[in-house]
This record gives sequence, C-alpha cells and structure tokens, in this order.
Amino acid sequence: MKKQRAFLKWAGGKYELVDTIRRYLPEGDQLIEPFVGAGSVFLNTHYKSYILADINHDLIALFNLLKSSPDQFINDLKLLFTHQNNQSDAFYQLRDVFNHSKDQYIRSLLFVYLNRHGYNGLCRYNNSGFFNVPFGRYKTIYFPEKELYFFAKKAQNAQFICAPYYEVMKKAKQNSVIYCDPPYLSAGDSAGFTAYYSNNFGFEEHKKLSQLAENIAYQNDIPVLVSNHDTSYTRSLYRKARHLYRAEMRRSISCAGEGRKKIDEILALYQKS
Repeated sequence: MKKQRAFLKWAGGKYELVDTIRRYLPEGDQLIEPFVGAGSVFLNTHYKSYILADINHDLIALFNLLKSSPDQFINDLKLLFTHQNNQSDAFYQLRDVFNHSKDQYIRSLLFVYLNRHGYNGLCRYNNSGFFNVPFGRYKTIYFPEKELYFFAKKAQNAQFICAPYYEVMKKAKQNSVIYCDPPYLSAGDSAGFTAYYSNNFGFEEHKKLSQLAENIAYQNDIPVLVSNHDTSYTRSLYRKARHLYRAEMRRSISCAGEGRKKIDEILALYQKS
C-alpha cells in the first residue's frame, strides 16, 4: 500500500514510521489521536471514524476549514505560493500579518504558507503567542495540492477538536483505539523539558499520560498505543504496557538532510488482552 504524505511539514511527523505503527495498532471502529500533528497516521489508516485533536488552535481551525471548503481554500492558498513570496522580505511581512490577524480564514491560509516556506517545517510560537520560525531559504517550494485534496476527502470521516490530551482520551468508547504521539522527551535531556505550542510537556506530563493510558486500557478495555524515544527512562515509564516494541526511524535534524541519523523509538501498547 502506497503511503500518503501530509500536506504540512511537521517536526516529529510519523510518515517514516507509519508502516510500523499500523502493524501494532489494534483493530477497532474509531481511532482517537490526542496529538494529531500533521496527521500521517490518520492519513494512512482505515478506521470508520476519527477523533483528531491538538492544543494548537491554528492547526485544528485549518483542518476544519479544509474539511468544509476544500476547493475555495486550496484555490486561495495557491495564490500565496508565488516566486515573489519565496523571498525573506515577503516571508517576514506575511508572518507579521499572520501574527496580528484575528481572521481565522486568513490565519489558516498563512499557517500553510509559513509551514511550507519556514525553516524545516517547524511550528513554534514565542511567549507572546507569535509564530517566530525564520525563513527557510528553499530554492523551490512545492505546492501540496494533491495532498490537500486527499486530506480534505478523508477528513469527512473525522472530527477535529482543540483540547488537551486528557480530555480527548476520555472520549474513547468501546471499539475505540487511541494512538498518542506526545512531544518527545529528548534523549539527552535531564530536565525533561519539551516546549510545545504554548505549553511545556515535561516529565510530569509524560507520567500523567502513561498513567491515563494504563487506566483507560486496563479499566475500560480500550487499547492505547504510545510512541516516544527508546531510552531507559521511557522503558521504565511504560513498564506496565502489555507490549513494548522497538522501531528505528530516520529523523530530520537539518534543513538539507546532511545531519539525518537513525534513532531508536519505542511503541508501548496498553491492552487488556
């Protein structure tokens, strides 16, 4: 089966790992993703319905707009992908428009523009809530029209919500399956600090997530699959999972790709039986 790429670039995206994730995801009627990101797992699985969530309001608003008005949205978006807009002055002007606009439609268009033209597909906001990723300096920019239409079509079976993971996971019913892809703990990070959108996702949040996964799986009989770096800490964190699977994934750590290396990842499956 040919893998489908997301229309957004996404640091930590699961496109490279999606075959492995699919192998270990249990069957069910509905997939719930509390950390949907760009949606690679959603795009490459075949559940009857989906609940897809993130705490990034811009991301969820974009997905809902694309779901409801794909033709108009894609046609309007295409107007931003010009040679003139692939220059630093234009990028910073449009980034400024995004940061000061209250119009969600304009913000959603510019979110995709900034994502494809910004450095390494990063999504980062400062303490004031302003998007602050620098210009990416790409020679050419790909307009992901095919990927946008594929997402919009598949989104008809999905509900997109902006909410924290613990609220989203509690929406699971019988025949639901949950896949969690939280902001990873850095392998060399002794502080356990991971910045994500406007929140911090550190050791305590990872601990709460593992406990919630355990409760939902063993008390409610709803399977939960969680991914993270494979470290001694995460193996200890997920020690109550029914299965721990190891996977190798190529991770992008540079703009041009010279610094790419393979690092081990872990998939913890909490399942009653």
